[in-house]
Amino acid sequence: MMEMFYFHLHLQAMEQDKPWALISEVGGVSQMMEMFCVLPRQAMEQDKPWALISEVGGDCGLLEDHLDIVKHHFQVLCYQDFLQNPELHGPKVQALLMWRYYPEARPALLRMLPSLKVVSSGGAGVDHLDVAFINGLGAKVSNTPGVVSRATADLAMGLLLASARRILEGHRVARDPETRRIPLNLQGADVSGATLGIVGMGDTGFKIAQRGHGFEMDVLYHNRNRRSLEDEQAVGATFCQKLDELLTRSDFVVLAVRLTSETAGLIGTRELELMKPTATLVNISRGQVVDQDALVQALRSGTIRAAALDVTHPEPLPRSGKHSVSQSHVQMTQKNIETDS
Repeated sequence: MMEMFYFHLHLQAMEQDKPWALISEVGGVSQMMEMFCVLPRQAMEQDKPWALISEVGGDCGLLEDHLDIVKHHFQVLCYQDFLQNPELHGPKVQALLMWRYYPEARPALLRMLPSLKVVSSGGAGVDHLDVAFINGLGAKVSNTPGVVSRATADLAMGLLLASARRILEGHRVARDPETRRIPLNLQGADVSGATLGIVGMGDTGFKIAQRGHGFEMDVLYHNRNRRSLEDEQAVGATFCQKLDELLTRSDFVVLAVRLTSETAGLIGTRELELMKPTATLVNISRGQVVDQDALVQALRSGTIRAAALDVTHPEPLPRSGKHSVSQSHVQMTQKNIETDS
């Protein structure tokens, strides 16, 4: 009697409408599998869900090295091609794959995607997404938390060290042909033995604490939830229940919080005035966490010694505005910040 084999072709990206293949045994399992492998590839491709991306390559496009990985699970549609006929393409798009915030998940676009199941953002933060609106459309939001924690912690420590030791200023002085001797005030501030205050002790914040501990710094942290005793002991960290306590005690304050309605404007004039006049503010979070005008005033007046900024609001800061700094993304400012007259 001829035996019948049913093969359930599981497509990872599709949880519904899974196709079935019916194959009769002719000469054992090996021959059966050989027959299975010659199923039309085109039919398999057509069963993959469609994913909308900004473009392949470019500043904000999907990396070419990643294209084959994505195409293994999806049929790929670039944004410009989508715009040629959104009525045709919109209903078949089930995934919006974002890289560097593009394609922008605006309501007008999302409403043109009635079959949308997921909006996937390649990064840790989702503050650029209206999660409630997306969920209301029946779609889920995914991100990659922790993917840049180590790199961000390295950057935070690099900004702290460069600011403390005034490395950028020293570099400019050393390259200046008019320089005859290095000013003593470029020696900067000590890092080892100083107090590091971390606002936001998530994955990135904890890795910053590890680096600070390696530099023999006293580590304080303020977080919505206290870390375990084991974590605290691993980096020699002390929990500050109140942000004010951390600000008044720290020589270096590092902001590592997510941008939420609670953290927007977290550091303003009042908070800056609580800090030591010798303190440095390091922001690797989001520009909106700090009141930019209040920070500029604090630097001008000597309320704090310096600020080292990876992020600003707006970003980059307009050079024709009230204030500007010398670099657009990784930025350093001291009391003598560059201003427009």
